[in-house]
Amino acid sequence: MNQRYIAALLVFVTVFAGVPAPVTAADHTAQCSFPMTVTDATGTDVTISENPERVVTTNPSAAQTMWEIGAKDQVVGVSQFALYLDGANEKTNISGSGGLNVEAVIGLEPDIVLVPNTTYTVEKDRIKQLRDAGLTVVVFESGDSLEAVADKTERIGRITGNCEAGAERADEMRTALENMERALEGVDRPVGLNVFFGYAAGGDTFISDVMTSAGLRNGAAEANFTGFGQLNEELVVEMNPEYLVVPDHAPIPSGPAYNSTTAIQEDNVILVDANNLQQPAPRAIDASEAILKAVHPDAYERYQELQSQSETETTDTQTETGTEEQAESTTTTTATPESTTESSAPGFGALASVAALAVVALLARRR
Repeated sequence: MNQRYIAALLVFVTVFAGVPAPVTAADHTAQCSFPMTVTDATGTDVTISENPERVVTTNPSAAQTMWEIGAKDQVVGVSQFALYLDGANEKTNISGSGGLNVEAVIGLEPDIVLVPNTTYTVEKDRIKQLRDAGLTVVVFESGDSLEAVADKTERIGRITGNCEAGAERADEMRTALENMERALEGVDRPVGLNVFFGYAAGGDTFISDVMTSAGLRNGAAEANFTGFGQLNEELVVEMNPEYLVVPDHAPIPSGPAYNSTTAIQEDNVILVDANNLQQPAPRAIDASEAILKAVHPDAYERYQELQSQSETETTDTQTETGTEEQAESTTTTTATPESTTESSAPGFGALASVAALAVVALLARRR
């Protein structure tokens, strides 16, 4: 098996890994307290008894998500494709020569194991071994949008005891998507094509959404090409993409078909960090930003302005909320000193946070 084919397969594993199943009623009921029960992609009701202190991520997108919500210290095991993350080399590598190293995972004694659907599909027996060993395993489904990534981020935050951080990071993603949409109003969208090792991302794919959110049309999707697969040269010539989106670890395509395209002739090749472009995790927004900047520089400037406004509004809201809470606390203390002792009892602040987060989560959802 040649190296290019192996690389393509690894890309497929990375792209499909780690996007969760839709949030269930059980998830909402559990909120952010433990024990909680969630239904994973296999239909299994998984009970998480207490706040996990030791987490194993079997794919790079789940690991990236833990890093992005400030929870990397909880992670004790990662796959070899997550070693690009700062400090990941200090974690145990749970990848074996033949795939997931079951013994390594069990030996880490994790409180929870985050498993992508791709891993489950090709290694059902190994996942069963983990569950038979008594480990708490949550299997995620694949997804096809940045909104699904935001949902995943929020959900991973909840099930790993990082509810507030997960919700905040998800909200940042949703705000960025809204600001991109606003910045691109009335802008003409050229045809783009994502290419890597001879493969392309068609419709109903996560990468397609990364591109279209940044102001491109996905030529492959418009040619009724769905999923991930190889493009024939006739189709490339027919769609004549104006831009090529290429992960930075892949070669720029060449040959008569690609050389005839506007993208190659005008040097409109956008190299994007593969760890952002091909992992359904929070940094995917960075991939969309890179594409937006290259294709629509004026809209990108507008987007930056909108982002700054959003950050200012968020800061003002947080400051106002904090001031109101402080004033309320001061008033309560003055009126009834006994209530001060009660409010400072363990668990009071956590309950208030859960209620606030429930409201924030509902308001943050766009779809």
